Amino acid sequence: EVQLVESGGLLVQPGGSLRLSCVASGFRFSSSVMSWARQAPGKGLEWVAGIYGDGTTYYTEAMKGRVTISRDNAKNTVYLEMNSLKPEDTAVYYCNAEGTRYGYWGQGTQVTVSS
Repeated sequence: EVQLVESGGLLVQPGGSLRLSCVASGFRFSSSVMSWARQAPGKGLEWVAGIYGDGTTYYTEAMKGRVTISRDNAKNTVYLEMNSLKPEDTAVYYCNAEGTRYGYWGQGTQVTVSS
């Protein structure tokens, strides 16, 4: 059974930091492209960052410099570190796994940035 389980979402004050985690199982994690996307209230899904199996990373320009994506293939886990958080970063953050013939999504974790 394929599972992507996100965690780490919290209520955080503006300027704060968070690290999200996504633990994967049921597919070949090390060869999958792992990504994070988010959906803010009333808006569409927005891609945030991605990482290849070899560690190559890419980021949306909107968040570049404030987020870092990383992975631990031994733990089947991908992380998203976010800094200098703003109220407009409030969203449900989703983990995504992509392979040649598959694409999977997690259930999401809520991040709320508010004072």
